Amino acid sequence: MPEPTDPSQPPPSPPSPGPETSAASTSTGLPSNVAAAIACIPLIGGIIFYILEKRDNFVRFYAMQSIIFGCAWFLFNIVSAVVHAVFGAIPGIGGILVFFWAIIAALVHLVFLVIMIITIIKAFTGVRWDIPYIGPVARRQVEGAA
Repeated sequence: MPEPTDPSQPPPSPPSPGPETSAASTSTGLPSNVAAAIACIPLIGGIIFYILEKRDNFVRFYAMQSIIFGCAWFLFNIVSAVVHAVFGAIPGIGGILVFFWAIIAALVHLVFLVIMIITIIKAFTGVRWDIPYIGPVARRQVEGAA
């Protein structure tokens, strides 16, 4: 037989959500999707959140992916500068080669930017999205470190 309830008392509150459903489940105190989106800022955001975040694998995955993606972007910039210098040193056709390389480099940078925007949007919406070639490597790094 249920116990009688006192009408002057408020009804019992529902059970509180567990840590996996709470809004601030990361070590940083930020919601998981916000921390992951900030971690998508190539290299710097990834390094900061990979060091700070110890519990949330969603954030750690996006942080590691950002570190690898940022390194690839940085490496492309170094290669691009070297190619630009080499092409610029060629007499006669160097100017034309530099011009075409500048167009190719601009398109590659545009692709990097689009990929970065997609990862930020996917992370903010709570979807785990692998950047081609980089995502699986990041996943193995995060799962191996756990």
